[in-house]
This record gives sequence, structure tokens and C-alpha cells, in this order.
Amino acid sequence: MRLSKVSFRYSRRGPWVLRDIELALQPGSVIEVTGRNGAGKSTLLRLLAGIVPPSQGSISERPRVVGYAPDVFPVDQAFTVTAYLTHMTRIRGVSPAAIGRLAERLNATHLLEQPLGDLSKGSAQKVGLIQSLLAPPDLLILDEPFAGLDAHTRAELPVIIGEIAANGGTIVVSDHQNQLENFPGADHWLVADGAVTVKTGERPQQVVIEVVVDAGQADEVEQKLRADGHTTRRLP
Repeated sequence: MRLSKVSFRYSRRGPWVLRDIELALQPGSVIEVTGRNGAGKSTLLRLLAGIVPPSQGSISERPRVVGYAPDVFPVDQAFTVTAYLTHMTRIRGVSPAAIGRLAERLNATHLLEQPLGDLSKGSAQKVGLIQSLLAPPDLLILDEPFAGLDAHTRAELPVIIGEIAANGGTIVVSDHQNQLENFPGADHWLVADGAVTVKTGERPQQVVIEVVVDAGQADEVEQKLRADGHTTRRLP
């Protein structure tokens, strides 16, 4: 995916938010976007996701399946969580079974029958994350996804990001909490003064090691491996 001479402003006579952005996103890359409030981080993410078109320039080769979770999930909808996510599975053309699987991973099963309007910010954030992941994304855009999350979900989200990257997906995360600052091989974009400065991460070579443990110890071993920053995948 490539951004060529991309500039953006919200009105014809308004100030430029971003100017002459040149960026290339590679499959399998993880990108952390930082910058002060109002610098244009959310605008950049909306451009990448295709929510808004550039005022000037072009964006090409956007992946087919895009998952996007905004920084504020719109809870003013007359749905329960399950009804909303079921509607999204129809739009996405995926099985509703994905709802339960993702809700379990993100510690959100207790939210499924709640009305959207009753959700706290952290709970609404989880629903936004689930909807962005219902169809395995080729491009995943997350705007401040860690805000208000519990410790379990905050630890699980980088694992999910690592799995998507390992399958060739591209992930872009705006993150003022710097939860991905030390993510292995991540690139870092700084948005400031209408420009984007790129610092490329060094991607270490990876190998797959098979570990066989007793069934009763599986959860404990898996949690330890994830806490050390490794990606795990349990075989059936």
C-alpha cells in the first residue's frame, strides 16, 4: 500500500492537517503512530482505512479486507452488543461464530447481551475491536485501542496483532500509551507539523519451536510465553 503526495484538509479553505505525505506499508508490518493531540494521527488513520479520501495525492494498493476501530466507538445505536456484532458479520460475510471466539479472547463475553448505550468507554472499545477483527483483516487500523482496557485485554491485543502480522497482514496503531513501543520489529511514525517521520524497526529472524506440555500446565506455560513477548498458537 502506498501514499503518494497525500495532503488533507477538512474544508476547501481550512488549514492543511497533513501535507505531501509519502509512505509505503509492507505486508506483515506493524506500525505505531505517535504525536501530540491534534497533530493529525486520527486523520492519517482514516485516510489509510479509506474512511475519508485525500484532498490531494493518491492512495493505492489498499488491501481488500480492512478492519478499523475508531478511538471513540459510537454507542448511540439501538442494539445489544450481540445484535450489533451479528449485523456486522452479515455485512462482512463471515460466520457469527467469530463473535464468541473474539469475545472470549478479549474478555468481553459478559458484555454480549448489554445494550450498546450502557457500555463504559473500555467496554465500548472492546466491541470496536471485535468488529474490526470479525473478518481476518489484511489491513488493521486501530485508533487508541488500549484506552480503558483491562489488564487481560491489554496483554492479549499485542498477541493478536502479532498473529495478524505473521499471516501477512499490515497493522497501524495510534497509541499515546506506547504499548507497542517495544513490539519486536515494529516501525514508528511520528506525526507533527503536517508531516510523518518514519523510524523503521529492525525485524528479527523468527523460528517456530514446538513445545509439548501436560494438558494441566498448558494455560500457565502459554501465559508465561506471551508475557515474555512470544506469539503462541495452540494446536488442536
